[in-house]
Order: sequence, then C-alpha cells, then structure tokens
Amino acid sequence: MTIPNAGSIKAVIHAPLGRDASVASALLDEARIPSVICADTAAFGKALRDDAAFALVTEEALRSADLRDIVAFLKEQPAWSDLPFIILTLRGGGPESSQDVVRLTELLGNVTFLERPFRPATFISLARTALKSRQRQYEARGHIEELHESEERLRTALVAGRLGSIELALGTRKLTTSPACRAIFGRDDADAPFTYRDLVAALPPGDRSRVAALVGESLRTGTDLAVESRILWPDGTVHWAELRARLVLDRTGANSRLVGVASDITERKTAEATLRQLNETLEERVAERTAELKEAHAARLAEIEHRQKTEEQLRQVQKMEMIGQLTGGVAHDFNNLLMVVLGNLELLRKHSPDDAKGIRLIDGALQGARRGAALTQRLLAFARRQDLKAEPRDLVGLVGGMTDLIERSLGPGIELHLDLPAGLPPVMVDVNQLELAVLNLVVNARDAMPDGGSLSITLQPAETAAAQDLPAGRYVRLIVGDTGQGMAGETLRRATEPFFSTKGVGKGTGLGLSMIHGLMIQLNGALRMTSELGNGTRAELWLPVATEAPEAEPAPETAPPPDDSPASYTILVVDDDALIAMSTVDMLEDLGHAVIEANSGEAALEILRNGRAVDLLITDYSMPRMNGAQLADATRRLRPGLPVLLATGYAELPEGRSLDLPRIGKPYRQEQVAAEIRRLLNPGAA
Repeated sequence: MTIPNAGSIKAVIHAPLGRDASVASALLDEARIPSVICADTAAFGKALRDDAAFALVTEEALRSADLRDIVAFLKEQPAWSDLPFIILTLRGGGPESSQDVVRLTELLGNVTFLERPFRPATFISLARTALKSRQRQYEARGHIEELHESEERLRTALVAGRLGSIELALGTRKLTTSPACRAIFGRDDADAPFTYRDLVAALPPGDRSRVAALVGESLRTGTDLAVESRILWPDGTVHWAELRARLVLDRTGANSRLVGVASDITERKTAEATLRQLNETLEERVAERTAELKEAHAARLAEIEHRQKTEEQLRQVQKMEMIGQLTGGVAHDFNNLLMVVLGNLELLRKHSPDDAKGIRLIDGALQGARRGAALTQRLLAFARRQDLKAEPRDLVGLVGGMTDLIERSLGPGIELHLDLPAGLPPVMVDVNQLELAVLNLVVNARDAMPDGGSLSITLQPAETAAAQDLPAGRYVRLIVGDTGQGMAGETLRRATEPFFSTKGVGKGTGLGLSMIHGLMIQLNGALRMTSELGNGTRAELWLPVATEAPEAEPAPETAPPPDDSPASYTILVVDDDALIAMSTVDMLEDLGHAVIEANSGEAALEILRNGRAVDLLITDYSMPRMNGAQLADATRRLRPGLPVLLATGYAELPEGRSLDLPRIGKPYRQEQVAAEIRRLLNPGAA
C-alpha cells in the first residue's frame, strides 16, 4: 500500500523551554524520523495541519496555552485520522496526579505521556510506535479512497451498460434496487416502494415457476443465476428483462443474499421474434426480395443515367478549362482595344477644353473604360500573363487608403479590424493588382459571413528559408482573416483551381483566388491559406521586401468647380457611387435645376444643418453607415416639409421597412426623374 505523502510526514515538536526541543529533534534525526520545531503555540497548531506524523509537546507548554484552534482541528479530523500526541511531563506527573494532564487527555485524545528525564531508547520506541500508528491511518485513508473510486467505476459501468443493480436478502426477502433497475420494471417513480412481492407480481404467471426453479438451482449449487423473463409493467405493456446474479455469503454462512444486475432486452427479443417470423414466411420474403431486386435494377438504371449526365458535366468542365486557357490571349487583345478607347478619349478631352459638360461626359466614359481594363487585368491574372508594373510601395499607406472601399464592400454587419504597424519595409507590388486581390479576399470573407462577423487585415514582417512555394528572403505578410463558415479540407485544397467556386450559381466566377495565386507567383511571393469548417479562413499574401525606397505618390487631381447655373428648383442628390451621382447631376442640370451633391448621408445632413435652401432630396437607398431610409428619417426631423425621393435598385425595401416614401427604380431615365419632380413639387402640372 502506498502511503500518501509518506515522504513528507514529520514529527511536530513544541518545547519552548530549555533544551527539550533540540534534544528530541536530535534523537529523532538519529532514528531517521523527520521533525520540525515550533517556537510558539500558533506555529505548532499550523504545523499539525501539514501532514504531521505525531506531535511532541511539553506539558508546561500547553498548561497555559490557548488550545481552542488545536482542539477544533482535532474534532474536524476525518474518520480515518487520529493524530498521536506524545506529552513530556515532569517526574512524578501523570493523569492520576495532575488535573491539567487529565484535561489534556480529554482535549487531545490520542495521548501518550513520557516522564523527564527519559531514556533515549524509550523515547525512540514511543516515537516509532506513534509513527507506525499514523502510517496505518494513512493506509486506511488509501483503502477508503480506493473503495470510493471502485464504487464510482462500478456506478459508471452500470450506467454505460444501461444496467440496474439488484440485491435480495434471502432471509428477510428485503429487496434493494437502483433507479435504473426499477425503470426496467416500469417503476419510474423513485419515491414509490418496490418490494420483493412487487418483483414477483411483475412476472407473468406462466414464467413464475420457471424463474423460481432457476433461482432454487442457483441457491443449491452456488452457480451464477442467469434468467430471462417477460415483465408486466404497471401500464399493462409487456417487456423483457434479463437478470444475472450471484449468491453471496458472509463469514458466518448466514445472511446470504443474491447480488446482481438487470437489463432491458425488449429490443433484442423483438428482433428475434421478427427474425423467426421472417424465417417462417420465406416465400413472402422471396417475393419481397424479387421486388427489391427490381427496384435495385431501376435504381441502377437511374444511376447509369446520372453517370451519363455527370460525364456530360465533366465534358463541360473540360470545355470551360479550355476556355480558361484561351482567356489569357482573348483578354490581352481586349485590353489592347480598351487602350485604344482610353487613348482616344483622353485625346478628345484635350481637344475640348472649353466644353465643361463634354469634359465631364468624357471623364465618365474614361472611368467606365478603366473599369473594363481592370476586368481584363483580372482575366490576365487568372492566366498569369498580365504585364505587371511591380514597384516599391508602402503597404501601410496602400491598405490604409483602401479602408473606405473595404468598409463599403463589407457592409454594416461586419466589423473591420486593422493592424497596420508603422516602420514596415516597402515591398515590390503592382498597386492595382494588389488592391484587386485584397478586395477579392474581402468580398470572399463577406460572403462567408452572411450573418455578420469580423474581418481583420494585418501586416507583419516575416523571414523564411527556402521553401517549396517561396525563395529564401525577407517578406511582409498581408493577412486577411475572417470568422466565417470556413472550408473543409478538400474544398481548401481546390480553392485556387480555376473556375472552382463554393458560391451559388451566378454568385461567383471561380477566378478570384486563382487570380491571386497567379499574381503572387509573378511577384515572387506566395498565397497561403488555412481554414477549418466553422472556424473561419485565413489568407496570407507573402510579398517580397523591396531593395529600393518607394517613390512619392502623385498628387490627386483637383475636381472641377460645381456649375452654379440657375435652375427652377434646388435639389440635393445623395449617392456614394460617384459615377451614378455624376449622371444624376447631369440629368437634373440639363432639366434646368440647381444641384447640390453629397456622397454620404452624413454629408447630406451637414448641408441641411447649415441652412442651405433645398426644395427636394433625392437619395440612394444602399449606402454604407447610413442608408437612404435612415437619411429620410433624419431629414424629416430636421426639415419636416422637405420632400424625399428614394432611388433604389430593390423591387421592394428589405423586410421591416415600412417608410411611406416615393421611390424611383434604378436604372432610370431623364424623363422619369422629371415626372417624379413634377409630381412631388408641382402636383398641379403633373
């Protein structure tokens, strides 16, 4: 038996006067019994709680001491513990001659008295006796703990096996059962008694004699009992139970009892009855099997048809892969055509310096053509054949400058967290392509979080040895992580394949990650992705550190001054898309109205707060931070009588919106806008 803390138990000595403490400690050391000397009663009481083997204390040290804490500790000892005390008394003292000694015996309990001066051999003998007594107490504690653990394991095994314990005292017919056993007999009420008479009554009359014979045989021969029987539940239903028990005798041979377990075998018996019935109806089974084979044949034919369709889909996929191979060349030629368009538009703009309206129209066409050029760059990136303009750039400024665009792409339900530390080295990137790659990752993350979540963009310096996907060197990692749905292993492995997409039909081309992968290879970097289903996705763009300093960015072009031509009405136009806003402004000014333009709800409210004269507010619905309906609410509070026209691409407003606002659907024509203005501002002329 292993004694808990056997290496740390020690004698606790409290003899503050004279040399008793040092002499006793020296004698215990010679006997290889560890000890500790306590200078006062408080320290002595505390040491008794630290696995003390026994206490050695002088009578005079305890005579006037406050023993309440020590006595309370002794009373709270567990059942296995009885701490031994050795009290050193003066010659001639003892329980029969000293009331104080008697008091100590009553207070401390397990006490042995030793007169001083004492013989060392006598002292060591008493100490070893006390130590052995304490060790046996620790052994008893170990047995108690093992018994408790054994009971817990048995209880766990019974629960795991769905077994109920049962014990029957043969002399008194006293029946003891567990709740699980009573449930097997249909007795779920824990407070209701379940007696031996109830047990017998639960057996059908036809089974009682058989069960009684088996029990009698087990009692006569001492063999284990194993019996199966039907059980009548109180609600009248019939179940099956199996009882396995063993005869247990005490040392005197009397008070014998049957101890065992019961289990519910209703499902097994039902299955056996079903099997017998099936064996007895073989012809019916053959007919059923024939029908099953016919169904299986039909299913096989359907499977063949499905395989043919799958092969057709495979051929379609192969065709798409071939198209993907051609995409690079086609996109390259298309990009050249766009360059012609862009060049001619720019020349036309230079040759029309006095036509401000024409200049604005040309600028809008230029921006549309540039968007087409960006699309062709995406196709070329997929084919890894685009002509990159890699240059040293500061990633902190580049990513920071995209914050507004990223927030608009994410929408209001997703939190954005940026970690852009200063002092990072410049990296070699193509600015336009990297911005497109980051936006692709942001949009993918947004689509993976339909119920909202958080997206983090982090920049970190990194250095690596030569790897399969990266040459050795210094890098800056651009990490985009989300809390979305994540991807399973097979999906993650195919994520960068061309045309592979987990999005629904019409919601993704399958080119985004493939484009990013190709871009990173061309930049001598790498795309690394980790994901777990249900735990989000983490995409890392490893960009090589530049050896040159970045060049200064060109200053942005100054926007032309607004046209203050007179008009019939003053209209405030709010739209976060600059091209749509410009088109709307041109329409309204062409109709003869004065127009004030704002690119957000906050900017529009600021204009209204400043007291600008406005006859009509035309606002887009879908805008970041404040949508058109929220802007209309705020506008009504500022100017209750100001008409508001809501421009929206939705056929209906989202659920929960019941604003009574006039609306105009996108895309709209100039005459539609004119009709709405007449209806709102001049009803009589409409």
